[in-house]
Amino acid sequence: MRIRIVDAFTDRPFAGNSAGVLLLDAFPDDDRLQKIAMELNLSETAFAHRLPEGSDADWALRWFTPATEVDMCGHATLATAHVLHTTGAHEGPVRFVTRSGVLSATPGEDGSITLDFPAAPLTPVDVPAGVARALGAEPVTAFDTGPNVGDLLLELEDEKTVLGLSPDHRALAAFSTRGIIATARAEDPARGHDFVSRCFFPNVGIDEDPVTGSAHTALAPYWSERLGRPDLTGLQASRRPGLVRTGLRGDRVLLTGRAVTVVEGALLV
Repeated sequence: MRIRIVDAFTDRPFAGNSAGVLLLDAFPDDDRLQKIAMELNLSETAFAHRLPEGSDADWALRWFTPATEVDMCGHATLATAHVLHTTGAHEGPVRFVTRSGVLSATPGEDGSITLDFPAAPLTPVDVPAGVARALGAEPVTAFDTGPNVGDLLLELEDEKTVLGLSPDHRALAAFSTRGIIATARAEDPARGHDFVSRCFFPNVGIDEDPVTGSAHTALAPYWSERLGRPDLTGLQASRRPGLVRTGLRGDRVLLTGRAVTVVEGALLV
């Protein structure tokens, strides 16, 4: 069983978000999948197998953190598409059947890959009591991102505040299903990004996710409305930063980035 580790939403190794990718003949039992994800100990590990001709999609795809299976994952989907294309397992656009419906990934001539995901529904909510203390900064606004994403999106005062966060991860777990998206307008768009974010997901075993595609299904509609443009670039400013190009298309969000395979090996047990 081949295992590849891919850095997603980056064009160079040791940046962006790492995902494990395993292409299988069929899914083993859930306990086996969870143990493999725990062993790799990456923010997500993706498992995929080819579907028969005439199916609604080309491949079945599932994602696991070291702690649990998740409903949506952008960077591991990008990583899986990258593996399919670079190994010759699939050519051209690929459709994945997932817990979030059918998602597609289309390779670009420049080596990038564009994901087509559902836009997260944003519902304004009151800033929860105690979240400022847990996060370490006072939010300006708060939004629920719906069941597929499961986060609380918080806009902060400025980019500097987002970059300086040092939250209490255990305390943050009380405020949403998955975690917290902290975001702010870019201080200087000339530096190549329109907004910044950081993502904290203690409820699925990830204190801080390096670059989160699924979070950008909420960030894209939020900032597109605020900035008046459908096409933007987000910088997720973790210790392994990455850029996500977003395009709002009605109730869909296009997420574009690159990926690099950094490790390839075999599962021996």
